[in-house]
Order: sequence, then structure tokens, then C-alpha cells
Amino acid sequence: MSQHINDNAYQQLESLFAVEIEAKRIITEQAKRLAYGTDASFYRLVPKIVLRLNSLDEVTYAIQCCREMNVHFTFRAAGTSLSGQAVSDSVLITLTDDWRGHKILDNGNKIVLQPGVIGADANKYLAPFKRKIGPDPASINTCKIGGIAANNASGMCCGTAQNSYRTLDSIKVVFSDGTLLDTGCSDSIAAFRVARPDIIEGLTELVEQTQANTELSDRIHHKYRLKNTTGYALNALVDFNDPIEVLEHLMIGSEGTLGFIAEITYNTVIEHNYKASSLLVFANIEEACRAVTTLSKTPVAAVELMDGRALRSVADKPGMPKFIQHLDLEAAALLVETHASEQASIDVQCEQILAALSPYTIIESVPFTLDANMVATLWGIRKGMFPAVGAVREVGTTVIIEDVAFPVENLANGVRDLQALFDKYHYSEAIIFGHALEGNLHFVFTQGFDSQQEINRYGQFMDDVAELVAVKYQGSLKAEHGTGRNMAPYVELEWGQDGYQLMQRIKALFDPQGLLNPGVIINDNPHSHIENLKPMPAADDLVDRCIECGFCEPVCPSRTLTLSPRQRIVLYRELQRRRAAGEETAATELEQIFEYQGIDTCAATGLCAERCPVGINTGDLIKQLRTAKYQKFTPIAKWTADHFATTTSLTRASLKANQIAVNVIGERAVAGLTNSIRKLSGNTTPIWLPETPQANSHKLEKSMELLVRSDKKVVYLPSCASRTMSQQSDAQDQRSLTEVTLSLIKKAGFEVIIPDKLNDQCCGMPYDSKGMKEIAASKAQQLENALWQASYEGEYPVLIDTSPCAKRSIETFSKPMEILEPTGFVSKYLLQHLAILPKDETVMLHVTCSSRRMGLENDMLVLAKACVTDVVVPEHISCCGWAGDKGFITPELNKAAVDTLKQQVPSGCSRGFSNSRTCEIGLSHHSGIPYQSLLYLVDEVSTPL
Repeated sequence: MSQHINDNAYQQLESLFAVEIEAKRIITEQAKRLAYGTDASFYRLVPKIVLRLNSLDEVTYAIQCCREMNVHFTFRAAGTSLSGQAVSDSVLITLTDDWRGHKILDNGNKIVLQPGVIGADANKYLAPFKRKIGPDPASINTCKIGGIAANNASGMCCGTAQNSYRTLDSIKVVFSDGTLLDTGCSDSIAAFRVARPDIIEGLTELVEQTQANTELSDRIHHKYRLKNTTGYALNALVDFNDPIEVLEHLMIGSEGTLGFIAEITYNTVIEHNYKASSLLVFANIEEACRAVTTLSKTPVAAVELMDGRALRSVADKPGMPKFIQHLDLEAAALLVETHASEQASIDVQCEQILAALSPYTIIESVPFTLDANMVATLWGIRKGMFPAVGAVREVGTTVIIEDVAFPVENLANGVRDLQALFDKYHYSEAIIFGHALEGNLHFVFTQGFDSQQEINRYGQFMDDVAELVAVKYQGSLKAEHGTGRNMAPYVELEWGQDGYQLMQRIKALFDPQGLLNPGVIINDNPHSHIENLKPMPAADDLVDRCIECGFCEPVCPSRTLTLSPRQRIVLYRELQRRRAAGEETAATELEQIFEYQGIDTCAATGLCAERCPVGINTGDLIKQLRTAKYQKFTPIAKWTADHFATTTSLTRASLKANQIAVNVIGERAVAGLTNSIRKLSGNTTPIWLPETPQANSHKLEKSMELLVRSDKKVVYLPSCASRTMSQQSDAQDQRSLTEVTLSLIKKAGFEVIIPDKLNDQCCGMPYDSKGMKEIAASKAQQLENALWQASYEGEYPVLIDTSPCAKRSIETFSKPMEILEPTGFVSKYLLQHLAILPKDETVMLHVTCSSRRMGLENDMLVLAKACVTDVVVPEHISCCGWAGDKGFITPELNKAAVDTLKQQVPSGCSRGFSNSRTCEIGLSHHSGIPYQSLLYLVDEVSTPL
């Protein structure tokens, strides 16, 4: 480790970094170092400096600076690693979103990927070619290519044939001295042979010596017939003779200890059109494992084993087959999947698989199915097991998932022996599941590290596990999660002295100063796996189940501005720890930092809950914390709620005043005046934007008099935003949303019902977002009563014209009413009464966070595509970050959330659509084109049938 480096040296290093790297991307603030330095493992190291680098030149420069100062450095991708690969107490090098480049080659048979590409995005790029990357880790929606390659991650269907090692085409690497090698470029290879003859000659020598050592070569071949990520990829030394090929394959699974993977080209694999799954339950683990051997000779793509305790852990979850509740703990299940490109082929394969299993007694089953929903349910059983344990763990403990592989012929015995170890060490909640075809088992248990006794228990348990797996069964201690610092003390036990010495020579060859990710893979500290353990103090019931996996991060709108949900929880836990320890001064300092970083810049969208394995909504915690922050404003808020019609009238008046001011003195003067006041107020007053809407002057009641009377009726609730705001001045259609909505409803022949006292109505969201739950609940109840009456007690559907208000109403109302936002209402009720003439036009489409949470992403896309020839949904923008009024008060959140929007607007595209009036302000401002409700587009291209 690097504790011997004094603070002065780090200050010098920081100064060196600042020569080529922006100061804002050199993070030295203690709180942010703690937040950025946390990964999914159960280790805690706080880096002295965190770098956010945006180019290869910056990475090379940072490496050279660290080398000059003799300071350790660690690379990190998404931080979903479970074994401590991505934590550091020196310099942590992370990447900005500028590392998301990709290039499709050879009609999809190859893909070039930068390390910042999320695995699922790579597959999305390949989907039109019916291809995908081979690795399919469970964290694929979050983990990045850099981590996938550096850990040789695999997954449920990947096996050993389609992992990064086997599907690698070429790689681009920066070494510890800053030398760059692109193995896909002959000129680069030639230059590298001249620049680094030491590596070329060293690898050539290692290959010759390894292949000449028959005993070691045989051991390597044996180890890699299993899944194995323990230590370096020694199979490279027996699979290849060319030192360049050896080098690029050694980089796979090297966990950032040999160099920086700047780019990787994969040979892709087929993504089959048809996937059939079946759940088969056997009386005991022995019978299930014998079936695995039989299944390995059939056309299966995946076979997932689940022991009785694992099945019990999810038995009471919604959607689970009822028979699971009645199984005893001896039972074991196999989740079997088969793939094919044609229906006829998959039908034959299913028959072949079942015929092969005919000698076995299957006590319960879900037959093979192609139904996407049922397939998702079956895989939900398997994927729900890890969070099931996490959901019931005691506060202060963490969830540990280990990852071993047995020779398949010893799989049943291995499971039994592991279960015996669980009993011996009193891990009664422990479960076993895994990728049975490769003998790869995951076992999950909960562990506290708050006492030496607990630490000793864990250490002794791991000693026994290592002896069982590596010695008794000659298996792999790490099959797919990487060695990290968790298994580093056992690498020599698994590989033997000669194998371990070979790995030490590899490390010394590539990293003679020992600067890259020290303590990972090669570690001479036999206790490193039980040191630097992460505290998990109680913080709040809303977030105590968080294991800091980071699955939430890709969809968080503030993650590049301040903190992600994971990082908010990390800092909040530290704040609570300091308070509990009586560290009042330190707690106050962190609390002041957290107010902006954690509270003010959280959009509280709840998208994090959709990605979280245990459903944690960090926004709920933040809204709870805002209760105290905004408590002094409660009397004002209550007045606005009690006089809501007056409040909306005042809002409309201010928008009219803004229009008048712009017309009289011009935009520049208005902007200067408004933003000067904002500066003087300490940024507590709204920012002025040219996209600020005009006031809605539409006379809704008068328009209602002109509407038809019909037996087709809908209750229409214009949100308070659409009642007060019209369009920005340069929008193509200057009508207000209320006018457009009535026009569209009228075309379809519906009669509109408006609830009584419309201007007093509000769903309560403005108050809920400030943590004023009582006021929010009162307004929601008032609205529910009005809509219940207007809908004739739920007889008619209710349209709310903005998605956030519709979502909140659906979630808070108790009466049986059908509440719909624009997309759902148009699709279900209006389209059948309209003729649509699509326009030859390209438009942008923003799917709001509320729509995503309601599962409407595909519905919005389908509706938009019915109206125009080309629809662009920008990548990596899950939420616009406007968050009610934050776009006016905290505009930097909106800017960060849609930072890449403008560059994704195609040439010739002149407008965008969404379904939230406030979100459309920020989208318009940062895209350069006006955004309006999707209802405008539907109204434009439709005529009555």
C-alpha cells in the first residue's frame, strides 16, 4: 500500500496533474474521495486523489506522473466489482463519459469498444445485426467494458467459450511507463517491439519455460477446463507462442495490475431470436447434479442450479410458482434455457432436452416456454436470490457473494460440503446457486465485521472454503468475479508455488515498480482479505439494505455533477457514523457538504429503485431529509396549498410579466436583471431562460362549451403546469397544451368532463418533493375526491396531461380509478377513432423518468413512430434533471443530466416531444430545439375517422 507517501508528495502530485488535467476533475475533497472511492466490495480504502480523465492522453500523463512520484494508482470502471479490485488508498483513476465510443465491424461480427461502454449498451449496438458480446455478467446493465475485460467476467450463458479471453480480437493497452500498444495495428506492434524489448523477450522466455514444465502445463490445462479467474491468465502461456498474443490475453483478467485497457475489439456471438426456458425441480442435489451431466450433452445454453435454501429465499415473492412454497430444503432446481434462430429448431431442442431427462424423477416443473413474460418470471427466480438475502440481513452486516467452481463430476459433493461449512460457521441464511454446466457456484451469506470475533469467523470460514475448493476438489476459488484482494492470500494455495512464482514474474515484468493496483492478485499479506473492511453503520431504514453495488448509477441525473445514489448513501452512512461516535465537528462539516452534494442536487426521481437489487429509492431518503431543510417554509407552503387557485394565478401573472418585459426591453436585459438578482440572492431565486414559457391564456371553460356530447367520456385534469404555462416563443405550434388536448379528444369524438374547482387541484408533487408530506397528502386526497366525483366513481377514465402528475396520482390514490398520462390514453382510447397520416420527419423523443417508472418507454416510442418516419431517443438520458422546479433553482442539475443531448440531435431535426411540460423547458434549452408534449404531434398528424 502507499501509506508511506506523505501529504507533501501528494500535493506535489496534484500540482503535476493540474498541468494537463482540469482542476474540477482532480478530486481531493475528503467527502468526495470517500464517495468516489467506494465500490461494491466489502473493503474500504479512501484514495488521496481521485482523477476523472476524459482522454487517452490524460491517462498516459497521469500514469507518467504517478511513476515519476513513485505513487500507487488504481483504475476503476463502474465499481461493481465484488472482490476489492477497484479500491485504493493512493490515486484512483476513473473515466468520464467521454469513453463511450464504439465501432461496428464486419457486419456486426466484430465490435470495437472503449472501456466506458456499459455492457448492455454494447449489446444494444449489436442488436440490429443479431449479435452480442460473449460475456453476460449479471451486472451487465451497469458494469463497463473495461471492468468486464479486466476481470474476465462471464455470466449465465457465457461459460468458458464466450468470455473475453476466448472472444478477444485485439486490445489497446497503456503500460506502466506510458507506452501504448494496439495489437490490432501492425505498425503499433512493430513500434512496441522496439520500445519494449524487455516485455517481448520476457514473455518469450516465460512461454518456453512454462511449456517445458509438463507438470505446470498440465495443471494450467486442468484449471482452465473450469471457469477460473484466480490469478493471472496463465493459460495464455500454453495457448499461444507469439508474445503479442500472450500479452493481450494476459491483460484479460489482470484487474488493472498490468496496464490500462484503453480499447478492446471483440469477436461477437450470435444473439438468437428464440429462447425457451424451463424450471425443473429434483428431490435432492445429487439427482439435480447428475441431470446437469446429462444436460451438458444436449443443446442447452444455460443451466442454473439452485439449492433448497435458495428456493426457500424467494418462495414468497410475487409471481413465483406456488409449488416453491411447499418444497423442502433437500430439493434442488435447475433453470434450463435453450436458444435457436428458428421456431422449428427450438421446438426440436426442447424435445431433445426433455427426452434426455426422461430417466430422472422431476418432482415439480414449469414446462419449456417461449412466452417472454414467463421466461422473465423464471429468470426472476434466479436473479432474485442475491437481493433476497440482502433484504433480510441485519443492519450493520453486509451481503457477501463468493464464486467458486468445482469439476462438474464433483458438483454434488461440493454443494454438500459447502452446506456443511455453512452449518459449522452458523451461516444459516446462506444459499447456493450458480452456473451448473461449468460447476460454477455462487454462495451468498451475510456477515458483520463490527467485532474481532465476527472477523475471525469469516477468516476461518474462508480458510476452510479455500482448502475445500482448491485442495480437496482442485477447483477454482474465483470462477468469474476476479481475484481482487479478497482471494489474493489464497492464490498460491490454488496454483502451487511454481504457478504463483510465475505470476509474480508476470507482475514484475509489466510493473517493475509495483505501482499498479497494489494488493490485488499478488499480495504477500496473508490477512489482506480481512483487513480494511468496510463499515456498514445503521443510517436509515430506507437505505440500510444498500450494499453499495452501484447498479443505480447509470440512470442517476446528478451522477456527473455531484453524487450518485450509491455515493449519497455512502456519505449519509458516514455522517451517521460520525454522529454516533460523537465526532460532532466532523459531522457538522460533512453535513454542510452533504446539503448541496446530497440533498439539493438529487432529482429524487426514483429511477435508482428500478435498478436496485433490493428496490431502494434513495430519493425517498432525500425527500425525508428535505423535511427539516424546508420546515421554515411550511407556513408559506400551507398557504399556497389552501389558496392554490390564487397561487396558479400569480404564476400565470409572472409569466405574463416576463413576456411583457421581453417585448419591451429585450431578452438580454431581462436575463441580465433576473440573473443578477439570482446572484445577489445566493442562487435562491429562479434563473431566467429564453425558453421560459409564455402564460397560458387559453379559456378552458369557454372551449368546453364547444365540445361534443357523447357516450364516450373522459375526465380531463390539466396539470397545474399546463394550466399556467403555454409554449416558448419559438415553438412551431403556439397553442397551449390544454387547447391541443381538447382538440385531439374532440377529433376522437369523446366528451370531456372537467373536475369541479379545477384551479384548486394539485396532485401534491410540489410539496412532496420538498418533504412536506402532510401537505402533499392533503392535496392528493382533495384531487382524488374531485376526480372520483367527476369520473362517476371510476366509470370513466381520467387523463392527466403530464406524466409525473399521473404517476403520483396512480401511486397515492386508493379509489379504483383508471388514471392515464397522454401516451397511455391516446394508445388505449383515441387511436381507434383517429386516422394517422405519418409525416416524413425526424424528431427527438424524451421518455421522462416518470414514464420509465410506469413502463411506458416502448409505448411512447411506438406512438411517436406511428406519427413520423424517424424517432431519435437519445442515449444515456434517463431523466432530464428538471425535477419540478430544480431546473430554475438548481439549473446545473438539468445541464448535467442532459449534457450530451444537443450533440445527439440529428442535422435537420427541428423539434422534440415528451410528456411533461416542465421537463420540456430544460430539454428545449439544452438541445437547441423546442420540445412539446407528444399530444401536439398526434394532433398534427391525425384526423377523425
